[in-house]
Amino acid sequence: MIGTFCSVCSISLLALGQLDFTMAAAIALVQALLPALLMNVCIVGLNQVFDISVDRINKPYLPLASGEWSLEVGIMVAASTGGAALLAGWLSGSWPLMATLAGSLALGIAYSTDLPFLRWKRYPLLAAGCILSVRAVMVQLGFFFHMKQALGYPAVITRPLLFAMGFMLFFSIVIALFKDIPDVRGDRREGIQTLSVRAGVSKVFWLCITLLEVAYAGAICACLLSSSVWWSRLMATAFHTAMGIVLYLRARQTDMNDSSSIAACYMFVWKLFYAEYLFIPFLR
Repeated sequence: MIGTFCSVCSISLLALGQLDFTMAAAIALVQALLPALLMNVCIVGLNQVFDISVDRINKPYLPLASGEWSLEVGIMVAASTGGAALLAGWLSGSWPLMATLAGSLALGIAYSTDLPFLRWKRYPLLAAGCILSVRAVMVQLGFFFHMKQALGYPAVITRPLLFAMGFMLFFSIVIALFKDIPDVRGDRREGIQTLSVRAGVSKVFWLCITLLEVAYAGAICACLLSSSVWWSRLMATAFHTAMGIVLYLRARQTDMNDSSSIAACYMFVWKLFYAEYLFIPFLR
C-alpha cells in the first residue's frame, strides 16, 4: 500500500513537471490514487485467498492464515475492492487509468489463481514478468498519461519517465526475486519452485543486491551524461551514490542463516524503493 501510494503520487508529480499543482491536478491525483489503493487490496487479498496453506507456514499472522478472517470474508473483500476500483476507474473517464487497473487485475489473477494455466507465481520467469509489468511499465505509463490527459497535455514520453521505467525495471525484478527468499520453507513444502528454492537463499540474495547496485551505477552514469541543469545532475548523482553505498552496507549485515534477518533486509529494500519514488519528481 505504501509502495502504491508513493508510486502514484510520484509519477503524477513527474507528469506535472514545472506546472502548477492546480485543482484539476489534485482531482486527477485522487482519481488515480483511490482506485489504485483499492486494486492493491484486491490483488494482495486474492493472493492470500489462494495461499492459505503456504501462509500458515511462512506468514501465520495474516488474517486468513491465522483464522481471524474466514475464507468467505477474504473472497468478499478481494471481490468488492476490485469491483470498486474498476468502477472508480470507469467513472473517471480516463482510458490510461482504466487500462492500468484492468491490466493489473488481469496479471494479479494470473499470478495467484490456482486454475489450469494460471498461478504463474510457481514459475520464476512468469512471476517476475507479472511484477515488473505492473511496477515498471503499467504504473509509470498509466498514471503519467492519466495526469497528462486530465490536464489536457499531449501524452509524450519524456526522458525522466524513461529513466523511471528503466530504474524500476531493475527494482521490480529484485522485488520479484527477493520476496520469495524468506518464504523458502513454506514454498518448498507446497512444491512452489521459486528461484530461491531452486538455487538457494544466498545465491538469490546476492543476485538481488548485485542487480540493485547495477541499477544505481546505471543511474549515476545516466545522471552524469544527462543534459539537465548542473544542480539536477549533481543532486541525482549524489542521491544514487548514497543509496548504493547504504544498500551494500546493509546487505553485509544480513545473516543468511536467519530468515528474520533476510526479511528485515527485504523490507529495507522496500524503503529504498520508496526513497527512489520520492526523488523521481525532481528529475529534469
